Amino acid sequence: QVQLVESGGGLVQPGGSLRLSCAASGSILSIRRMGWYRQAPGKQRELVASIISGGSTNYADCVKGRFTISRDNAKNSVHLQMNTLEPEDTAVYYCNIVITGRGDYWGQGTQVTVSS
Repeated sequence: QVQLVESGGGLVQPGGSLRLSCAASGSILSIRRMGWYRQAPGKQRELVASIISGGSTNYADCVKGRFTISRDNAKNSVHLQMNTLEPEDTAVYYCNIVITGRGDYWGQGTQVTVSS
């Protein structure tokens, strides 16, 4: 059994910052990829950022230069530092991990609201 626990969402004004964290626990041998997705009302879930075990990262064009993803392999955790937030970033953010040979797992989601 694998569990993902997310934290760090909330309400922030435009231009502000938030840091999301996700900790994985359970039967985990090797996490190949960790990432963050988001889903806004009426829209499909989309990839925000991902990071593989070697450290290479990938970002959606709309967050490049504003968001930074990082991971702590020893703690099986992944973080998303979000700066210069815009109202368009409002969504439920989901943590996702891909475990080698087992598939992917999702967190329960955390709400991020950017509004004045």
